[in-house]
Amino acid sequence: MVQMVLILLTALIFSMVVTPMARRAALRVGVVSVPRSRDMHITPVPLLGGAAIYAGFVAALFFFGERDHIREIISILLGATLISIFGLADDRWGLSPLAKMVGQILAGCVLLIGGVHVTLLPDQPFINWAVTLFWVVGITNALNFLDNMDGLSGGIATVAAAFFLLLAAMNEPRQVLVGAMAAALIGACVGFLRYNLNPATIFMGDTGSLFLGFILASLAIKLRFPSNVVLVTWMVPLFVLGVPLFDTTLVVVSRIRRGVNPFTTPGKDHLSHRFVALGMTRREAVLTCYLLGGSSGMIGTYLTQATITEAYLVAGMTVLAVLAALAWLEYICPSGVPRANQQPT
Repeated sequence: MVQMVLILLTALIFSMVVTPMARRAALRVGVVSVPRSRDMHITPVPLLGGAAIYAGFVAALFFFGERDHIREIISILLGATLISIFGLADDRWGLSPLAKMVGQILAGCVLLIGGVHVTLLPDQPFINWAVTLFWVVGITNALNFLDNMDGLSGGIATVAAAFFLLLAAMNEPRQVLVGAMAAALIGACVGFLRYNLNPATIFMGDTGSLFLGFILASLAIKLRFPSNVVLVTWMVPLFVLGVPLFDTTLVVVSRIRRGVNPFTTPGKDHLSHRFVALGMTRREAVLTCYLLGGSSGMIGTYLTQATITEAYLVAGMTVLAVLAALAWLEYICPSGVPRANQQPT
């Protein structure tokens, strides 16, 4: 426990100290987010906040992190560094969606080389590797999609990491690698959120959102639940990361239904945007997403102790609720605009 507290505090302090430095550096080299029609901010905002999150995370693990699983630690850190470099390049010069996808796949391959992969089917390594890459790319993009409002992606990552830390401590033997990285991620994100909550003075950019998604995907892969069966526990990370997964599903379904490319056609059709369209302030929308993330994580925590029947009953009810929410949000405010305010076409 002392180790986790030291890691969290170290990451927090480093992130809080480095974020203002990153803001000044971003202004000096011109890495700023210029407002576009889909953006919520109206003045240019420095990027490179993701570099501060990365610095806090790595520094905490360097000083107080786990040393017993060095190969896996190195593979996760190398993959996270690689994907952060691609994110930094996108923030500075702009990369195509295909180029970013290549970076995510390469980072996923680094995990595979380091022995970090899912084990759903012990006798089918190729399927496990394919599922691992799909999971890493999916969660990485989900956090990237979610970075659309002040404090949203960093806050949701903090909530998810807190549940990963809790789950790592609850399950015997305690999983120090997952716990240490989750604690570092919490501290780094909270330190950054000091400057990123509405009104934000710095954004994390793709450097940060891709990094957060990759680390959360890796922690989900490494987490183990020896007290329950795989038929149940495979659902736990889906619930812990429920908000980014729901947001991505909502956006993809909505854009396909409207006949636009879900990955190259940005818009104000994310969950947070729709909450604002329904009358919430931006801060209220973000806090509501936090609440939903916490509720989803609590369900995931319950599943670690549930029987197969209980787990699939909960999962079935959740699927029905998700489908109802998708239908309602699409009906009441498609494309992020309340139906009553839409102009006839």
